[in-house]
Amino acid sequence: MLPRDPAQPHRSASMLELFFDLVFVVAVSIASAQLHHALSHGDFVHGITSYAMVFFAVWWAWMNFAWFATSFDTDDWLYRVTTFVQMGGVLVLAAGIPSAFEHGDFTIPVIGYLVMRVAMIAQWLRASRGAGELKSATRRYAFGIAAVQVLWVLFLLIPSGPLQLVAFVVFALVEMSVPVFAEYRRQTPWHPHHITERYGLFTLIVLGESLLASANAIIDARNELDSFVPLISISVLTLVVTASLWWIYFWPPHHRAITSFGRSLRYGYTHYLVFAAAAAFSAGIEVELDVLIHESHLSSVAASFTVTIPIAIFLLGVWWIAIRDNADRVVNTVMPIGALVVLLDPVLPIPVAVTAGVLVVIVVVLVLHPPVDRRR
Repeated sequence: MLPRDPAQPHRSASMLELFFDLVFVVAVSIASAQLHHALSHGDFVHGITSYAMVFFAVWWAWMNFAWFATSFDTDDWLYRVTTFVQMGGVLVLAAGIPSAFEHGDFTIPVIGYLVMRVAMIAQWLRASRGAGELKSATRRYAFGIAAVQVLWVLFLLIPSGPLQLVAFVVFALVEMSVPVFAEYRRQTPWHPHHITERYGLFTLIVLGESLLASANAIIDARNELDSFVPLISISVLTLVVTASLWWIYFWPPHHRAITSFGRSLRYGYTHYLVFAAAAAFSAGIEVELDVLIHESHLSSVAASFTVTIPIAIFLLGVWWIAIRDNADRVVNTVMPIGALVVLLDPVLPIPVAVTAGVLVVIVVVLVLHPPVDRRR
């Protein structure tokens, strides 16, 4: 398992990586569904905190594998089997998400997470045997990941409540410090086009999951309304919004955003907000439908915020990590202002329609103002 060439031509995601991503669809879908139920019942604080905690496990395990694969993917039988073990951990984690939301019981999610992380430790230890000058970095990864898993076992001993949330934040920050600890002297190689393609593929997954969840919710609601007009309107607007988010995300050349270790950390860590917001968008659409068919007692303003907040976070996140450094003054003005306008939509009579209109305007601006290469 030798380090991959970061300048390898035509490097793209492997079939194993695509298969690996598909398993995460299960976890993302269940987390989004649980968030929808919590928000629809007005349980905002518990729903959002539970979603943030569960999604962290999903995102961090996926991201660690993605960056490891860009450096050491050998695609031999042992690498594949170890990856399948990680995929099994994802499914275990997904099975425990409902209990985490409903009862604050994170036992099963932590077990699934440990399975994924122990497999990742095995990958790093195997890589250390042929890593050459990167041997110390790979071993620091293995040691750091192993040490943090002890903290997650201790996390299960903390009763549900504010103390558990504080412990989670502290342990998550320690987990996120492992790459900094491992690579502070010498960085493992990463292929900029390959790794950003991996992020793009996962973005497609969460956006596609939003379309699927929204479509299922619309189908379920069709028998509850006398008129199909509201459902058709929401269907069209959901497609317009999702297509616009896709267009915005893939407008900039993402590979330029990870030209250094510090920039790659910013890119990778900010994607937690981008991914979580994209997956939460479908939950907001489902909440809007619950209000429409009188299955939720939320006000229309509160329901609209469940849609507009994720969209605004997505816009600001993508702008910050990829668009800002590759855009002219017009784009860098329109993007943040557009995100703020989206946040104001709930006080207007047709908020989702206004949101869609704002996103279309942003897309038009991006078409008229192509990316600028500031490296010249």
